[in-house]
Amino acid sequence: MYFTGIDIGSTSAKTIVLGEDGGILYKSVRPTGWSSVDTAEEIRRTLLDKGFDAEKEPCTATGYGRISVPYANKTVTEITCHAKGAVHLFDQQDMLVIDIGGQDTKIIRIEHGQVRDFMMNDKCSAGTGRFLEVMANSMSMRPDQMCEIAEEGSGSGVSISSMCTVFAESEVIGLIGKGEKQENIAYAVVDSIISRVASQCSRLFSPDVPVFLTGGLCECDYIRRDLGRRLGSTIRSCPDARYAGAIGAALMARRLK
Repeated sequence: MYFTGIDIGSTSAKTIVLGEDGGILYKSVRPTGWSSVDTAEEIRRTLLDKGFDAEKEPCTATGYGRISVPYANKTVTEITCHAKGAVHLFDQQDMLVIDIGGQDTKIIRIEHGQVRDFMMNDKCSAGTGRFLEVMANSMSMRPDQMCEIAEEGSGSGVSISSMCTVFAESEVIGLIGKGEKQENIAYAVVDSIISRVASQCSRLFSPDVPVFLTGGLCECDYIRRDLGRRLGSTIRSCPDARYAGAIGAALMARRLK
């Protein structure tokens, strides 16, 4: 028997299939696109091609588009799934999880393996992956390139002050027009994201609790290190951390057997 977890987020859809022992048998990530329903159907067909039938074996959906997965046996909130996925990935019962997603940032405090408290930035995309993507597009580069270049910059007094993505993009375009160095603009953009996430963490952060980064930006070492510096804590992650929500959903599916 196997267990499928599908996390359809605002910008990307993650799929995880776990075996009986909790090991990952299959994983994938794809753009959500304009239709979560179409994406869910594409995931179902892809799973079938790989030898996994999500309609016959336990399947749980989570994320922004979880109601768009008709073959899922159950839908579960993102907070619950991200927490369970993080506990499974990092083998910790007490932790703070920072999930920087496409359209929101989730801060989850976990105690004894359960969600104790959480905060979400879901009113504005500032401090999220989407914010970084828009700013990177303004500079004709990929988000990962912007993170790499940001590490080379010093800011030199350049800052992005607006919390609105549209106005922040205008600031970036203005800086480009003034001939500001590319690395300094990149530094300012990434610094604004880190500053907002660090501020969001302040209420739930405790120096004696380990901190882990999940979400689409978890593989950006620069964000992880600098955010840790702001918080005064070492932040850890792993490549599969971007699948935390889908892993949590698959673990919830295991309860359905």
